[in-house]
Amino acid sequence: MMTTSNRSVAEWGEVFGDAVVATAFLGRLLHHSHVLTITGESYRLREKRRAGVLKVSAPPAVQAAGRP
Repeated sequence: MMTTSNRSVAEWGEVFGDAVVATAFLGRLLHHSHVLTITGESYRLREKRRAGVLKVSAPPAVQAAGRP
């Protein structure tokens, strides 16, 4: 099974509305899992900017040290 999200694991408590529920869900989901974190701009946004559909914006801020 593959699951994707545009939110970091640390933000899932907000997504589920309850940090305890998010922790329980993630514990079961991530047990014996491999986690791949992909950073950078999506291909869709990059192509839209290249085509002139979207304006070029500043690069995203660097995450604080220690955050996943």
